[in-house]
Amino acid sequence: MLPYKTYILLFILVSLHANLTSQGISAYKFSFGPAKEVPGYIKINVKDKYSAQTGYGFDFGTIPFAIDRGGKKPLTSGFCTGDKPFFFSVRLPAGNYNIKIITGDLKESSLTTVRTESRRLIFEKISTEPGKFKNLTATVNIRTPKIGDTGEEVIRKPGEMNKLNWDEKLTFEFTGKRPCICALEITRTIDAVTVFLAGNSTVVDQDDDPWASWGQMFPRFLAQGAAVSNQAESGLSPGSFLSSNRFKQVMNMMKPGDYLFIEFGHNDQKENGPDDGAFKSYSESIRLFVNDFREKGGIPVIVSPANRRSFGEDGKLTNSPGDYPEAAKKVAEELKVAFIDLNAMTKTLYEAMGPENSKKLFVIYPAGSFPGQKEALDDNTHFNTYGAYQLAKCIIEGVKNNKLELRNFLIKGLPSYNPSKPDPFESFGLPLSPQSPVIITN
Repeated sequence: MLPYKTYILLFILVSLHANLTSQGISAYKFSFGPAKEVPGYIKINVKDKYSAQTGYGFDFGTIPFAIDRGGKKPLTSGFCTGDKPFFFSVRLPAGNYNIKIITGDLKESSLTTVRTESRRLIFEKISTEPGKFKNLTATVNIRTPKIGDTGEEVIRKPGEMNKLNWDEKLTFEFTGKRPCICALEITRTIDAVTVFLAGNSTVVDQDDDPWASWGQMFPRFLAQGAAVSNQAESGLSPGSFLSSNRFKQVMNMMKPGDYLFIEFGHNDQKENGPDDGAFKSYSESIRLFVNDFREKGGIPVIVSPANRRSFGEDGKLTNSPGDYPEAAKKVAEELKVAFIDLNAMTKTLYEAMGPENSKKLFVIYPAGSFPGQKEALDDNTHFNTYGAYQLAKCIIEGVKNNKLELRNFLIKGLPSYNPSKPDPFESFGLPLSPQSPVIITN
């Protein structure tokens, strides 16, 4: 049985949270040390599973273990960790949230990677020395299918129904060689800049390793004060982005000063109606996105479609997206809007690596590379984490080159990126996410 004072403290915290939520504000403070209560924090036991009743807890059957070091400072005297990745979820209304994670260990080193929602990379391989701690801060976005108070919803595909992006929870994935989580703080913010992403499977938050996209790597490069709301989905063109109410969702959520990055083109090539094509329906929809978003004070950015891995006999990349990169550039010039030529940058990147080495950017793996993978993967369109990371760096370079105000929210110390000199593949490595293992069946 818990001490009487503990029950009083828990009652105060729950009452405070209920009061804040009723005002449209949400705030939580969690401590993960097993021994000491920390005033103002909800003490989490490793057996605390997520439930609708509490609204928080460890999720998806993952159970970490806790270590107490007996330190003088209650918040850093202990932590939770695991030899496998573990998830922690908190039920919250849609919006942007400032987060703070305290990581470290009094006696040993730690190495922590943090993703949120559907594998959005937030913190990458954060290391601490014994006795040292780091405060990790960022701003994250969560959403639901509901479009404000309109009574409408985003029309989702069947495969989206169970995506972490669409539930009413903020989910953290803690992973790495030795993740040590001492505390977690979450506070609602209405002042953060939101970066909305409109696009297809090269942009979407991919659920399953080894697939990844630049959209879910993008948050890793942003400091607190800017959040990514990735509205992209596989298989979409600008037309289906409109018809599924996704653009309506963006327009309902956006505020002056927010951004909209637009990258389409791959799926448009499949549309062969009389009004379809790069310089017809595609361009018309992009104009609509730009004009409507800009009319409400937003800042649109057009991104030309990434290349597929398609080499000719001469060892040079062929123009697989057809007229769509040219059309994207033409609309950007016509409307005097920021333009990131991802098509050109990916051409440089692939050719710099060459026909064989460029396979390392894509989901190209022999059978047996992953648990349950019975067939070879030979996908020359979609990226693995290494490829997605390189494309995200291209996007960041585009932010800098266009002198967007968003560059003020980039994390400090980011070096310039040249796609002709990509990061060495051998030194790159992100832990696999455990939620959806690769299983290929006949």
